[in-house]
Amino acid sequence: MEIFGVDIGGSGIKGAPVDLDRGELAQERHKVLTPHPATPESVADGVAEVVGHFDWQGPVGITFPGVVTGGVTRTAANVDKGWIDKDARALLSDRIGQSVTILNDADAAGVAEMTFGAGRDRKGTVIMLTLGTGIGSAVFTDGQLVPNTELGHLELHGHDAEKRASTKAKEDEDLSWSHWAHRVQKYLLHVEMLFSPELFIIGGGVSRKAEKFLPLIEHVRAEMVPAQLQNNAGIVGAAMAAAGK
Repeated sequence: MEIFGVDIGGSGIKGAPVDLDRGELAQERHKVLTPHPATPESVADGVAEVVGHFDWQGPVGITFPGVVTGGVTRTAANVDKGWIDKDARALLSDRIGQSVTILNDADAAGVAEMTFGAGRDRKGTVIMLTLGTGIGSAVFTDGQLVPNTELGHLELHGHDAEKRASTKAKEDEDLSWSHWAHRVQKYLLHVEMLFSPELFIIGGGVSRKAEKFLPLIEHVRAEMVPAQLQNNAGIVGAAMAAAGK
């Protein structure tokens, strides 16, 4: 069974048909740059370009980097503020001419990892963290998602944690891997103090380079592993949501 998934990120909008039996992309993904400013209308155009690249006809799952309830986007930390309280499901469905399911990007990635990746068959509390333009989070207890957690906005040393420990912060401040790993460590210790997870799954594009920073993180009791689906997890999770999985 194939369903189309789109992942809206702070830097790129990417998508592909997904083989839901295997939890893998059925074709090579297509990506366009996220427009700046990332207004609802300009992002909708980007989504339409990605979906149109494949001439896709059928349901589409779409992730959004913020809180989503009932198809309405409630926050907009890393995109244009015009998304706040926007009926994104109606906007995107009208723009691409297909039925749309929309959900938080980290929640989508987490569901994919719990089904097909690093969290498969894991019980207890598992937290997926996506390190990218911001920090997304997905919290699971015995495999059940607690939706729309925004742990990237926990305060850390007087700042939103994502302003200090995201991949964007590393790039903007030209931090070494060791310096950035120390920041990520402080963040993980803070999250661990609050939630006591058995497992952290570290996702986002930087998960491809996990060997450069995960071994440098100390004192975290929970097991830490990179996302197995890496930066495709959001696309897979979006497709799963559109299929009602």
